[in-house]
Amino acid sequence: MTLDALADELAARLGADAVRRAVPVADFSTYRLGGPVDVVVTVGREADLAAVTAAIAAVSTPPVLVLGRGSNLLVAERGFPGLGVVLTGDLEAVTVHADGVTAGGAAPLPVVARRAAAAGLTGLEFYVGIPGSVGGAVRMNAGGHGRETAEVLREAWTVDLTADPTPRCRDARDLDLGYRRSTLTETDVVTRAAFVATPDAPEACAARIDEVVRWRREHQPGGANAGSVFRNPPGDSAGRLIDATGLKGLRVGGAVVSPKHANFFQAEPGATADDVAALVAEVQARVGDATGVQLVPELQLVGFDHGAHR
Repeated sequence: MTLDALADELAARLGADAVRRAVPVADFSTYRLGGPVDVVVTVGREADLAAVTAAIAAVSTPPVLVLGRGSNLLVAERGFPGLGVVLTGDLEAVTVHADGVTAGGAAPLPVVARRAAAAGLTGLEFYVGIPGSVGGAVRMNAGGHGRETAEVLREAWTVDLTADPTPRCRDARDLDLGYRRSTLTETDVVTRAAFVATPDAPEACAARIDEVVRWRREHQPGGANAGSVFRNPPGDSAGRLIDATGLKGLRVGGAVVSPKHANFFQAEPGATADDVAALVAEVQARVGDATGVQLVPELQLVGFDHGAHR
């Protein structure tokens, strides 16, 4: 069956306002680039995912792309011929407890960090420097400033869109969180997560938040990028290898290796997603030739012939 039929089925179950066709993925990516997603459904409540699961079962199982804040996403200009799932509404909620925070899968990580700090809870300050969502943090074991999600995650609730729509509570240990990976599949949606934090003076928490923000502004570029492009190889830094190979400032079309941080690739005005992907491949090849190290993209590449995630 076609994606048209899936769109109709979703609209019948969730309402026409919840479903859109040919939505530019640039609306969901910090690169602000990329082609259209054929069908996008917006889900505001955990229970609504049951309707998405039922619609998929009634029609077909399309390729699925969970669209969070897009801070680690690049979709080809030809777009994504499948279903994009966007979480909003109740799934952005953040609740602070005495010993931690529970947040919806769509909650921005900087909001989680600041809410915890304001309540006098420490341990989540590193999230202020990661412009992603809770769901993405769980999926990729997001980290920074010497900490990662595996250290602070207690449990997460997930729904598999191709299976039982009942949210499944999963202990952090069951997710096999490693360096920028977990056992979550492409059809798993993180609806909520519970994080551990410990009491501390709000002033001390705020100072740590300020330090992370200061460091990020000093060492990382702003503008249209998706953070670190490559994973760090064991015992080394991808940025150091790219810099040592003399690739700062290397350009393909409107995409350029940042002169400020070599593992950040900037999209300048007029750039395309395909420019960025071509730059990723070029840097990967040159670093491999010069050092023998095959860099592995941390960036989620969708729809590209070379190095495609899907």
